[in-house]
Amino acid sequence: MKKEHIYTLTDNFESFSETTEDGVEFWFARDLQQLLEYKKWDNFKNVIFKAQTACEVSEQNIEYHFADVGKTIQMPKGATKEVDDLMLTRYACYLIAQNGDSKKEQIAFAQTYFAMQTRRAELIEQKILQYERVEARHKLTTTEKELSQVIYEQTGGNQNFAFIRSKGDKALFNRTTQQMKEKWGIKNKPLADFMPTILLKAKDFATEITIYNAKHKNMSTEKEISTEHITNNKTVRETLISRGITPENISPEEDIKKVERKLNTEEKKALKNNRNFQK
Repeated sequence: MKKEHIYTLTDNFESFSETTEDGVEFWFARDLQQLLEYKKWDNFKNVIFKAQTACEVSEQNIEYHFADVGKTIQMPKGATKEVDDLMLTRYACYLIAQNGDSKKEQIAFAQTYFAMQTRRAELIEQKILQYERVEARHKLTTTEKELSQVIYEQTGGNQNFAFIRSKGDKALFNRTTQQMKEKWGIKNKPLADFMPTILLKAKDFATEITIYNAKHKNMSTEKEISTEHITNNKTVRETLISRGITPENISPEEDIKKVERKLNTEEKKALKNNRNFQK
């Protein structure tokens, strides 16, 4: 397939894509039929049915990826006609391409095109989740610094802050900080650097409550604040468990500092490539 033809096919597929109000990219099945050069709708429906079966086997929501809609088409002498149509997600288009006749040039192209598009979406989603985790870690750091400051201002010292924080860990995980580090295989690094986003936010929420109550109840001893922090972490733990999430059974994630370095490196490369492109 010549490069010029690839560019043309790419432009064709992209020009037919539309976006819902929620920002979900989709293609109409009737348009995809045209792009894949299926002359008869009934023949194309057979391919769609196979794709829907593959979607169901993959335990995906068929109604979401293959949404039934009506479409108005122009008829001779200015008349119009309502026909069945489907709004297809990128994933649905990928499944249709995979179940089409790969001998057809357009099908072969679509298989690669939608596979790449789907993978690109997955990578973007992964990166967004990584940024969210980094942000949650920074937020927890800031909140814990604020708690340390509150303890200092209201008790006259915060030398036991690390001890208070470890008691919070014990209440949240039902294990000591050191026991969790051993469980996760962590040495000489903070436990929080390996927590997934949900646990970072859980710890942050418990700490925010401690700060609020310490201030508004005018707690003047470390013991009061420590007891408050334990109670809040226990409450958060109970909430998580009630939703089927047991904190100590969640797997650790990659060292947050490594994740942040990779994101920063990728961002610098992207900026550099953008500058070079603009020259």
